[in-house]
Amino acid sequence: MDYPLFTNFFTAGARAFLNSALDLALAEDGADLTSQGIFPPQARAYALITAKETSLVAGLPIIPLIMERCELSRAAWEWRALVTEGERVEPGRALVHIEGSTRGLLKAERVMLNVLSHLSGIANCTRCYAEALEGTGTRLLDTRKTLPCLRWPDKYAVLVGGGHNHRRDLSEMLMIKDNHIDAAGSIREAVSRLRGLYGAGCPPIEVECRNLEELREALDSGVERVMLDNMDIPALAAALPLIPPQVEAEVSGGVTLDNIRALALASSRRPDFISVGRITHSAPAADFSMHINNKTLL
Repeated sequence: MDYPLFTNFFTAGARAFLNSALDLALAEDGADLTSQGIFPPQARAYALITAKETSLVAGLPIIPLIMERCELSRAAWEWRALVTEGERVEPGRALVHIEGSTRGLLKAERVMLNVLSHLSGIANCTRCYAEALEGTGTRLLDTRKTLPCLRWPDKYAVLVGGGHNHRRDLSEMLMIKDNHIDAAGSIREAVSRLRGLYGAGCPPIEVECRNLEELREALDSGVERVMLDNMDIPALAAALPLIPPQVEAEVSGGVTLDNIRALALASSRRPDFISVGRITHSAPAADFSMHINNKTLL
């Protein structure tokens, strides 16, 4: 089965981060002394991963990456996805069937379930927020509020859920936040230093604005995007009309599922983006399980 979104997302450095995370996850589980004591190396089994609740599914392409780390050779195991990446499944639906050594399957079990549960939970949460924005013209963005060392998988799950990625690391965008402003002395000074350093090839600059005064200063500095931070609906109604169409407007801070649509509709000048940290840092894990079923691969 092909996974174009996964393949296009996990390239170069992103794939290296994913591989490192999987290696660490298996290493921190240690040696499976229980399985090694019960089953001889040649023992084989068939396992089925199933859904225990209604959920989107995210992370299927990571299953073989985990299995290949728990088996001696690729010829020793086989897997088949029974649903598609991003599909919504009901309780009891079979997701994946795997054949391999009993030791390998049991060593991989918890890491596979942790990955599927975590990423599917993010996809579920993202889908709820994205659906709340439908028809507004505003796009849902994630943030860097992800689990340490799982930035790339977390942001991949956002894409599966129908959201969009903000910057994935600090090198992807010049973003002036409140502490940059306070340390530099002003927005104007911070922007000037960036443009002085990077010259004609200066990447687009985004500025976090806490009030109308900072918004006006950012716009006067000619930045490409402004973030309206922790503004309520009346504040947004005053701020958004000040932002010309060629400057992107992002709303962030204090966004919940209950208020996201109202924030998007605060003004006839719609925000281009609303960024939400909780779709990654507070998404409840989905519930999946794995059982040895002693049947041939489906």
